[in-house]
Amino acid sequence: MALAPSPPALPPNPALPLPWWGRAGRGALLGARARVRAVRAALRPPSQWSVGSWRGRPAQQQPEYPDKADLEDVLRTVGTFPPIVFAGEARTLEERLAEAAVGRAFLLQGGDCAESFKEFNANNIRDTFRVLLQMSVVLMFGGQMPVVKVGRMAGQFAKPRSDGFEERNGLKLPSYRGDNINGDAFNGESRLPDPHRMIRAYSQSAATLNLLRAFATGGYAAMQRVAQWNLDFTENSEQGDRYMELAHRVDEALGFMSAAGLPLDHPIMTTAEFWTSHECLLLPYEQALTREDSTTGLYYDCSAHFLWVGERTRQLDGAHVEFLRGIANPLGIKVSDKMDPAELVRLIDILNPENRAGRITIITRMGPENMRVKLPHLIRAVRGAGQIVTWVTDPMHGNTMKAPCGLKTRSFDRILMAAMGIGDCATTSQRGDLDIPYPLSIGRGCYHYTGDRGRGDITCRRTARGGYQPTRPSAASPLRSSPSPCAAARRASAFCNDIQTWCYNT
Repeated sequence: MALAPSPPALPPNPALPLPWWGRAGRGALLGARARVRAVRAALRPPSQWSVGSWRGRPAQQQPEYPDKADLEDVLRTVGTFPPIVFAGEARTLEERLAEAAVGRAFLLQGGDCAESFKEFNANNIRDTFRVLLQMSVVLMFGGQMPVVKVGRMAGQFAKPRSDGFEERNGLKLPSYRGDNINGDAFNGESRLPDPHRMIRAYSQSAATLNLLRAFATGGYAAMQRVAQWNLDFTENSEQGDRYMELAHRVDEALGFMSAAGLPLDHPIMTTAEFWTSHECLLLPYEQALTREDSTTGLYYDCSAHFLWVGERTRQLDGAHVEFLRGIANPLGIKVSDKMDPAELVRLIDILNPENRAGRITIITRMGPENMRVKLPHLIRAVRGAGQIVTWVTDPMHGNTMKAPCGLKTRSFDRILMAAMGIGDCATTSQRGDLDIPYPLSIGRGCYHYTGDRGRGDITCRRTARGGYQPTRPSAASPLRSSPSPCAAARRASAFCNDIQTWCYNT
């Protein structure tokens, strides 16, 4: 399908800071971080807000628990648990995202559509982390800029539903809303919301993050291991060969650094910063894990470093926006082609009245055709209001189709088109790569597989004749390619652009 014509160039916005190519190197970078810290130091919790003030607003997508007393008992228990993440970590992530917001870093976010209790094991966590490491190396080497790595994991359980009930053969039951709420088996006992699932979700999230911390700081993420990150299923394939070509070039660079006397055992070379994220959906659970930071007096949702509000829950007067406006974590806003530009500006103003860089990430989820038509209007509105945000493309959602094998799938051709489409909306700048002083960030989708590995899911591969051949992936095969190219990392395209089309079961 032909894409719509590219929109006209957007006018520059002098109110926003220049991107990285218009700055004076490390000194300016440190100055930007200092400004972020100064703004945050002056922050106070919003007026007329409390951790429970959302309860006075209409709350969408919340389950109906049959035993309210049992629910309150579970929430009191969760409220006594230690935080999964810490306020200082969330503040550091905001600083990293502030660099991305002005074009000095690249944001990569990926993981399962929804985590499950059945698929929880160390190998799956390791493989997700490993693929994100692979992709970050490709983007960092090709784009010559830092990559902020955010996992959609250690808490991504809840699923928003278009209908609160599901009917099969005349039997109507509550919809499956994620393993932290109810079960996916179609029977009355499984579909009944159970608050005790929140305790199991907390335990699994804490265990997942514990393993991720070990991988990130225990030597697994060392740059000297780039070649060893390659997944087994890419061996003897063109994609694997291209990745190994990059790995050898990285090894050559490391060898030169060592010969020049630069230490390769420095933590910056042997460890990796890694952050967790999930949709802020189940509000009672999020409230139970919200803590006041003793050093700043601000409130942080300590269930994850980064949270986002979804397409179905971003009402301006809704409970989710009310809760999120009072927590100090960096936030994401999911935006489809249905978003009104004026509403987006108002929503950003509610969530980030101080207009601090790194606080807000706009996650666009619209097909490539809609992106060319709708996204420029959103960009103009945000820029016209002088709001500083990080623009991210989610090329997975909005590109769903049904393959001949009978499953909902996503063609990698269209994923690539969507990833490139946001760049085409931002590549006519008078200053260089981008027309706006934000990076083109790939989030939640250039790498994003749906977590149904343990339920007999089928992967569909496009054949030479244009059909789809079903194959069964292993638990260690979340994605069969390196990330796609984008405007912020054009030089990475030599390693990313020659890939097959793969579809994943939703």
